[in-house]
Amino acid sequence: MMHTQIDEIRREAAAFPLNSSANLEDFRLRYLSKKGVLNGLFDAFRALPGDEKRTVGPAINQLKTELEEKWEAAKKSLDALATAGRGPGTTSRQKEIDEEDLSLPAAPIPRGGLHPISLVRRDVVNFFATLGFTLSEGMEMVDDWHNFGALNFAEDHPAREMQDTFFVQTNPDILLRTHTSSVQVKEMQLGNLPIRTLSPGRVYRNETVSARSHMQFHQIEGLYIDEQVSFGDLRLTLNLFAEHFFGSEAKIRFRPSYFPFTEPSAEMDVSCFLCKQEGCAVCKQTGWVEILGCGMVDPQVLEHCGIDSQRYSGYAFGMGIERLTMLRYQIRDIRHFFENDLQFLRQFSGE
Repeated sequence: MMHTQIDEIRREAAAFPLNSSANLEDFRLRYLSKKGVLNGLFDAFRALPGDEKRTVGPAINQLKTELEEKWEAAKKSLDALATAGRGPGTTSRQKEIDEEDLSLPAAPIPRGGLHPISLVRRDVVNFFATLGFTLSEGMEMVDDWHNFGALNFAEDHPAREMQDTFFVQTNPDILLRTHTSSVQVKEMQLGNLPIRTLSPGRVYRNETVSARSHMQFHQIEGLYIDEQVSFGDLRLTLNLFAEHFFGSEAKIRFRPSYFPFTEPSAEMDVSCFLCKQEGCAVCKQTGWVEILGCGMVDPQVLEHCGIDSQRYSGYAFGMGIERLTMLRYQIRDIRHFFENDLQFLRQFSGE
């Protein structure tokens, strides 16, 4: 069945005209984009039994190679024609036409698009805006107190060491923020209660760059402080977010954890949306994927920022945008986000 479908796609693609930039883009969107025919084949491939995968897999890979080569060859041909029409060898008649005939179509301008990180950031920010969260942003270079001291990090906490954090050499009290919680501290210091804010931004940690970690990445942290805020409010908010981002069938669970600035603290998992909790490589056969950390704001943190902890309570949560983006688009290497590879980025231009 799959082999027949592959042959039909191959015949259809062979007859697809690629004599213009518009046709070239139509071909890419239909066959090679993340919502295209080829990705649909790979999705169907995952459900095949093991013995059938061994024969179908190479056939799909061969089709992918053929489609990409066809697209690349057509693109080079069109680029060459465009260059030839305006190069040193252009005839005087062609030059005259180029200069005087204003009815000629303009040279095609490649359409750009948002970076996948920006797409997910915008989606998350827009969702929480519907719940009344405002946006707050701050400096990427902060002092030790806003990044650590106000958040209950002990003086000997490992995060304060040079192997974990980037400090300014001439002033060890200044560092590149390790989380956007420093923005939340400043919001609490302003004292404009109640507070319901979202803090997105780039953060830095002294980690080895690999497929799963980077020394720079993006976070979105949320903070809600008011009278009588409970853990139930936190759970409801995050459940609504999980349904929005991962689908209405998404389930969440909380596991006890520890963060210096929240008590109690928890890590939130969402039911694996790829395998429907049957177990796969993404969820490490557990049926659950870790998404974020959260908890009730420690009363001592409120006091540090001048908020009466006897009257007010609140919750906080934080998630990595790269992790959400990798899950949404099934990207397996975080380094792709920082390499400015146009072939990678063009996959998202249709969003």
